[in-house]
Amino acid sequence: MTAVEPGAAPHIPVLMAEVLSALAPLDGAVAIDGTFGAGGYSRAMLAAGAGRVIAIDRDPTAIEAGAALVEASAGRLTLLSGTFSELDRLAAEAGAAPVDAVVLDIGVSSMQLDRAERGFSFRADGPLDMRMSLAGPTAADVVNTLPVKELARLFWIYGEEKQSMRIARAIAARRESQPFGRTAELVSTIESVLGGKRFGEMHPATRAFQAIRIHVNGELDELSDALAAAERVLKPGGRLAVVTFHSLEDRIVKRFLADRSRERAGGSRHRPEATVPPATFSLSGRLEGRQPVEAGEAELAVNPRARSAKLRFGIRTEAPARPLDRAALGVPSLSGERP
Repeated sequence: MTAVEPGAAPHIPVLMAEVLSALAPLDGAVAIDGTFGAGGYSRAMLAAGAGRVIAIDRDPTAIEAGAALVEASAGRLTLLSGTFSELDRLAAEAGAAPVDAVVLDIGVSSMQLDRAERGFSFRADGPLDMRMSLAGPTAADVVNTLPVKELARLFWIYGEEKQSMRIARAIAARRESQPFGRTAELVSTIESVLGGKRFGEMHPATRAFQAIRIHVNGELDELSDALAAAERVLKPGGRLAVVTFHSLEDRIVKRFLADRSRERAGGSRHRPEATVPPATFSLSGRLEGRQPVEAGEAELAVNPRARSAKLRFGIRTEAPARPLDRAALGVPSLSGERP
């Protein structure tokens, strides 16, 4: 296939070489890029010989920015507006199902994070927004309206923030006199509780911002649904590659692939071994072990954001897809939990 080169991509996705290796061979393949972003993975798969790429993004600015790549692809790239949780339906409607490969790059994209006006970053002041789709309730709506206990629960579950209640109380006290509208206002309130950033340490607002973003965009439910959708749309021998950036995401992907590749259930002398459904993914054969792939020193030197990235991947078997059980995957819920 002819490589597509409509200009340099503004951001290079992490673990690019490793993802392409996990998805190989791509020559003539039909692939899904469930998180188009700036188009890095789509561009790379086209250059690697993919016959057709179905790219999906919920962000209208990403759809608009990707128009040039679509035009340059000569019909090989289809860019669709939607969420990756519905990637199987979108691919079928585009006449591209089943597919040979699916790649998912989870979380906020660099193009969203680097634009202060999107409100994702605690490093630059902007509207407290964080909506990937630019629709629905904003981050400001969350911090200005959630009761203290629910806000603390959110920080604890989605951000794994140990000081969740203290931060929630500080937010509630501040919003009584002035509602939050800017990221800098929220950062200042969090720093009033945890202190400012110290050299070599994570910014004190990191976990709270992560939690709010996950909640606003329903990211963990979307992820589990996307894994199930990939299971449904991949043909036997098809390949799934997922890149995550924090432990909550990675845990879900790890459990999904472990469950779907399991061929037997553990037993004991008191309890017979239970039967399990046929494995829908293989993690053996050409795949080297079951540990995630992480960025090497060369990539980390030019892209520090790759430090937390983990790649997990598997090969689809002929077994029928299974129903999704979010609880079994450890998808956290805000209901019934206490910080």
